[in-house]
Amino acid sequence: MRIAADPHEIEAVAWDALLAASPSPTPFLRHAFLCALHDSASAVPDTGWTPCFATLEHDGALVAAAALYLKTHSYGEYVFDWAWADAWERAGQPYYPKLLGAVPFTPVPGSRLLAIDDAARAALVDGIEQFARAQQLSSVHLLFLDEADQRATNEQGWLERSTVQFHWRNRTSQPYRDFDDFLASLTRDKRRKIAQERRYVREAGVTLQTLPGDRITDEDWDFFYRCYVRTYREHRSTPYLTREFFEQMAREMPEHWLLFIARHGDERIGCSLLALDPQQHVAYGRYWGALEQVRCLHFEACYYAPIDWCIANGYARFEGGAQGEHKMARGLEPVRTYSSHWLAHPAFADAVARFLEREGAGVEAYVDELEQRSPFKRLTP
Repeated sequence: MRIAADPHEIEAVAWDALLAASPSPTPFLRHAFLCALHDSASAVPDTGWTPCFATLEHDGALVAAAALYLKTHSYGEYVFDWAWADAWERAGQPYYPKLLGAVPFTPVPGSRLLAIDDAARAALVDGIEQFARAQQLSSVHLLFLDEADQRATNEQGWLERSTVQFHWRNRTSQPYRDFDDFLASLTRDKRRKIAQERRYVREAGVTLQTLPGDRITDEDWDFFYRCYVRTYREHRSTPYLTREFFEQMAREMPEHWLLFIARHGDERIGCSLLALDPQQHVAYGRYWGALEQVRCLHFEACYYAPIDWCIANGYARFEGGAQGEHKMARGLEPVRTYSSHWLAHPAFADAVARFLEREGAGVEAYVDELEQRSPFKRLTP
């Protein structure tokens, strides 16, 4: 196994071939995406993300790999371990730097341990653990894993944690014909609420323009970034991604982006940006921002217009991102996501294991409760 301090040290063709062979590939683990995060200074040592990409070779061929980062904080991860860090620091031990296996700022489930087979994946997990021990790190965290990753880490004795996201799913046997057909599958109160919220936007004189990636101009990207930054400032925070990141995406991965621009007459007042996987027919949401306050525009730009677009274009799923129980009222349903954790100190690992047992029972009860509050009139196939 080798550790690369820069994703450019790994051959793009070999990396992407390994990703394509994995059970749950996503655009966010493409070599170009990870390099853009690095080149744009979005995920680099100065922002607390030091690349330590692991590669496993056999007879000169790449057989397994993982995008890993040494982290000096827990921002931009969406699986929260601040309490663990605080407890370990209060015990007089350094929690940071820790080793993280994830796509920075991207809470999308998928393959994290890219491998040609289960044996290579198991060897990669073992190699990652050995690297963490050699570097005397407190812990390793692999986030938003697929089932193959879960099996590999479970067999190694890592701790498992689950969280909940909300996804919209198209019907499989008989996909929705249009947005009205989707509405008809919801309970009466949800149908009325959604119709009312969409009407507020229309009555305000606001329309949405839809731009696929190859039609998004530099001016459009500039407007989007202005809105994106404004959202962070309204929350007294700093944007994770730089303008240069989106510039690189526009140049190297245009087919993976979809922009909705809200217009009031000739004036642009807001927008939302979705990521797309055209091969898997999955949309991921979203970055959002507005320069004017319009009642329910957020719901229209971030949920209803994307779902409408997914139906019209035969997409199977729209993943609404991390958290947000309010998304259920917009037709999204709860989905379990999983992460795996290795902690070096046995007593600390035991304490976290007990915590995860209690937390897991709470998540189970929470999911059961959410499923009882399904917005759908009936289970759709």
